[in-house]
Amino acid sequence: MRVFILALLAFACALPVRAEPVLEFLGASTADLENPHDLKLSPDGRYLLVSDVGNNRVAFLDPATLQLVGEFGADHQSGTHDVEFDAAGRLYVADTHNNRVTIYELDGLKAKLTGELKGPIRGPEGVLAHPNGRIYVAGAWSGNVVAFADGKPVKELKGLSAPHDLEALGNGDIWLSDSGNNRLLLLSPDLEILRELKGPPYNFDGVRYMDLLADGTLILGDKNNHQIKIISGTGKLLKVVGSGKGGNGPGEFRTPEGVELGGDDVVWFSDSGNDRVVRYRLKMN
Repeated sequence: MRVFILALLAFACALPVRAEPVLEFLGASTADLENPHDLKLSPDGRYLLVSDVGNNRVAFLDPATLQLVGEFGADHQSGTHDVEFDAAGRLYVADTHNNRVTIYELDGLKAKLTGELKGPIRGPEGVLAHPNGRIYVAGAWSGNVVAFADGKPVKELKGLSAPHDLEALGNGDIWLSDSGNNRLLLLSPDLEILRELKGPPYNFDGVRYMDLLADGTLILGDKNNHQIKIISGTGKLLKVVGSGKGGNGPGEFRTPEGVELGGDDVVWFSDSGNDRVVRYRLKMN
């Protein structure tokens, strides 16, 4: 028996050990931002678009230097919370205080307003352009998610609390941050609840915006905990970044919101309480 146990221990020691993910601080913006929220790279990768809530605009940053290079929307948006591109390159913006989603055609740094989405939503704070062609909108004030097809509401999930971001997996299912209920919900494209992540070990407090790696790994801003959390596609908590006290040094955040993944293992966060965007390198060891 002793020989058998020793053999098992030797086999276990020989198995590869997956180290936890590492976030390496690369820099922070110095642009005049006020409470920045969600982030999105332009389809050509030239610009990082920031929903700059306090300035009622979409700001364009250089993704590498984080310098401000353009802006639009301050003349007609109010409480800009989310930015999203569809497959055709159209830009959807959660124009939160106007209870609508605005739609734009972009030409470089110029944006032309071409339409809007309105319906049974108040205070939209999350927008998803799904591969199925539908636009999903999270109404933070109305406590619902509404799916639009050809500009009209076709599906609705009610009974939520301050829902925020929506992100689609490769199979079409959708992660939703149900922020007021401190949980993540996995939804079908028809808005059926498939799974819930809540309570320990996540201990969310105002979970906000997120992005997904190709394998389904979630990276998200846990606002009121002042932390970034990384969760595997199977639901395992892989990494918590931030002491939880709030700060502005490397590895510290104050009420973080937006998350955007780019090439070369780069990830950007809206460090909202510090009125800045920060850039990190993500290593999934």
